[in-house]
Amino acid sequence: MSNTDDVVEQILSKYDTITVVGASADPAKPAHTVPAHMQNHGWRIIPVNPKADELFGEPVYRTLADIPEQIGLVDVFRPSDQTAEIARQAVAAGATALWLQLGIASAEAREIAENAGLLYVEDRCLIIEQRRLGVSAPR
Repeated sequence: MSNTDDVVEQILSKYDTITVVGASADPAKPAHTVPAHMQNHGWRIIPVNPKADELFGEPVYRTLADIPEQIGLVDVFRPSDQTAEIARQAVAAGATALWLQLGIASAEAREIAENAGLLYVEDRCLIIEQRRLGVSAPR
């Protein structure tokens, strides 16, 4: 296993809540199907979207800073060029892990996250990794 595989397994085994930046109401988009799948497998979803009020049966927050509880894992469905700012916001909000979905990567976001001590994964899909490892949400 690569170091990334170790981090993926650690994240999926440790975090029971996933804060999803860019969560979508459109069931045709991965930003909807991935959080819905993870929720169906036991993870709690905290959606972040500036234009929705409720997704996945949960209240939606406009920004990471608006979430009124401690966040751990931040999962990102935004273009790569927006991820450095999201990484800064995740660090400011006290997150401990940052995951950029399949097709999303940023050297700057990686540097920000790793310098702050966050676990970091990029260009990987939560569903693919969850299925590959055969894990369910931690209890």
